[in-house]
Amino acid sequence: SHRRRGLGRALVAVAAAGAREAGCDWLHVDYEERLRPFYEDACGFGATAAGLVRLHGEG
Repeated sequence: SHRRRGLGRALVAVAAAGAREAGCDWLHVDYEERLRPFYEDACGFGATAAGLVRLHGEG
């Protein structure tokens, strides 16, 4: 019942503002492909090539 009200976008904006105020230069987010429109279109994240290596644990 709370979908499509801008709550998620508002939470991302608060996180970005907090990171900016803390002096951070970048805010990174990982998301599933199905969430690309939300993060890229609604929140303004840009796509980037990235790599990942697990240092501890399984999987």
